[in-house]
Amino acid sequence: MRTYIIRRALTNVPVIWLVATLVFFATNVLPGDFVAQRIAAQDPTGGSDPALRERQIQAVKEDLGLNDPVPTRYVKYLGNLLQGDFGISYQTRRSSLEGLKDGLPYSLQLATMSLVIAIITSVPVGVISAIRQDSFWDYILRFFSILALAAPNFWVATMAALYVAQYKLWTIPIADSPLLWEDPIGSLKLFIIPAVVGGLATGAGIMRLLRSQMLEVLRQDYIRTAWAKGMRERTVVVRHAMKNALVPVVTILGLSIAALLSGNVVLEQIFGIPGVGRQILIAIYARDVPVVQSFVLIVATFVVFVNLAVDLVYGLLDPRIRYS
Repeated sequence: MRTYIIRRALTNVPVIWLVATLVFFATNVLPGDFVAQRIAAQDPTGGSDPALRERQIQAVKEDLGLNDPVPTRYVKYLGNLLQGDFGISYQTRRSSLEGLKDGLPYSLQLATMSLVIAIITSVPVGVISAIRQDSFWDYILRFFSILALAAPNFWVATMAALYVAQYKLWTIPIADSPLLWEDPIGSLKLFIIPAVVGGLATGAGIMRLLRSQMLEVLRQDYIRTAWAKGMRERTVVVRHAMKNALVPVVTILGLSIAALLSGNVVLEQIFGIPGVGRQILIAIYARDVPVVQSFVLIVATFVVFVNLAVDLVYGLLDPRIRYS
């Protein structure tokens, strides 16, 4: 097991290097320029001398190290990454990770709440829909999952927020943005709508996959043998069928974890949650390249190691899987 983990971790290194390379060159060919935007913001009327303006731009670029050729900057970028240096934000002149660190607790809380809701809704719904195939409850649950998949989560979240405001069910503390350990009640009021909407959208796909896997497993010979022995339904479903049906579901669940952490940008924007999503949007608008590069690289690293964790979980669910 240890050898397998080390080998997989070493295999992930070229993947992370490739992502770092792609994001570096992609952000260096984006339209727009941070320096030009900054100078234009300082002189919105454009009334200054063009020569003076050009000198100002060159001075700022020299200060930020943007006058070097792209290959030179790429080598410096990789060298800094190897030392754990993700660069300096053009806007704040602090580490590019500072803004991400500030927003990470909010994004983690939203992603965790959404994941919990996704699991507690998708697993029971998928199992019940499979073991009660073509029944009334199966049709209802399948309709619910298709609706959750089809409806855009930002639209559902907006409608839910308008409903809460219209009927004054509670006040959404957008201005305060409390975290769960700071103000549990206020935090739930802020996070509950985006968490439920995001969790149901994620859980709907998991539910449909789990249902199809359960139907396939329930038709296997060893399941029919278990029924023939007179085992209880709960034992057959939970111990024999569900455990094997979860193997492919874990893959989707692992990808969903990464998607929740990086994909709640719109929900954070709607509810004013100062998470990583809002920080990266601000950085993109301002062409703050080091922050964008850091965000993409961290998410990519998280995804590849989540995939490693998923592979390890396979061995727990299916004893036939061995790592060599």
